Amino acid sequence: MELTEGGLSIEVETPRDGTSEGSGDGVFFNPTMELNRDITVAVLRAYQEREPRVSTYLDAMAASGIRGVRAANEGYEVTCCDIDTEAVDVAQANLEHNDLKATAVERNVNALLHESLFDVVDLDPFGTPIPFIDAAFSGARNLVCVTATDTAPLCGAHKQSGIRKYSTVPQNTDYHPEMGLRTLLSALVRTAARYDVAAQPICSHVSRHYARTYLELDHRATAADSLLEELGYIHHCEDCLARRIEGGHHPQSVPQTCPVCGSNRLLTAGPTWLGPVADSEFVSTVRRELSAEMGTVSRADRLLSTIESEIDTPTHYDQHRLCKQWGVPANAMDEFLDDLRNAGYEASRAHYSGTAFKTNATIDEIQAAAAPDAD
Repeated sequence: MELTEGGLSIEVETPRDGTSEGSGDGVFFNPTMELNRDITVAVLRAYQEREPRVSTYLDAMAASGIRGVRAANEGYEVTCCDIDTEAVDVAQANLEHNDLKATAVERNVNALLHESLFDVVDLDPFGTPIPFIDAAFSGARNLVCVTATDTAPLCGAHKQSGIRKYSTVPQNTDYHPEMGLRTLLSALVRTAARYDVAAQPICSHVSRHYARTYLELDHRATAADSLLEELGYIHHCEDCLARRIEGGHHPQSVPQTCPVCGSNRLLTAGPTWLGPVADSEFVSTVRRELSAEMGTVSRADRLLSTIESEIDTPTHYDQHRLCKQWGVPANAMDEFLDDLRNAGYEASRAHYSGTAFKTNATIDEIQAAAAPDAD
């Protein structure tokens, strides 16, 4: 069947009845990832403003070729890569159908990346991107775009799998979407550093069942060293929900009891990424590059607007969870955040959910400043 996305048309397998999560038994196509792809196009436009010399783009897991088609339509010199013969044929046909000059190749993408250089490498695999990131950082000049759909290992719900894949300890907390993103970024930053490359996240989001990040590369060992200083540990109390952030390659001490409530139910996660997950100025530029032909333009703008204003403090809180803990009704989020700001703290919404917020206040300070009165 023919589908239209971003003003372009492609041929895909007929989606399965009763689901919108993917195509049939042939070449994979996931219509629910349109938001991901719309933001990718806006990032590609914004990044050409930031670095006008970028021109080559690798769609590393092409499948239907939709990412490559959309990047080629933005003027990038596109290579679509897939190990499946049928996928390569479909991607090439979709490029030609839209009168776009690009190349579709049947290759193992790791082999291709060790032989060729691309300004932008886009990894959008099924599941974890880990088998491809070493090759990506050795074969990319400027920007690496990464999607991870294995959210259970990333956020600690499948803890041992997360440890094996990402060489860190994720913990299943009430801020599990952010835990997943910071686990992913930790693995990516540490992998890039092995090649004397700094991989700085300039835009990231967690949406539904995946985490997505865009990393700008700096090929200086000193820059890689500086980014490694942004790694550290999160100590989290499962009872009062307090958490303590500790920077450094090794935890100086793993607390046995919570300093706030005395509970012995503490979790320690790390090494995890503690730095910013986005560059607000770049995100502002990405927002300006959204356009009317994008099917998710309104959703993308709302998401990016929240990310743009999100403060950099690691870990978010859930307002409803806190209010339930305190035995009080949740009030309007804007009122809640205003109370924190009026008390002298930084506070912002967080894009991970509609009830998520960030602040530099401690758990006791949040309660004192913003907890609504009980009925």
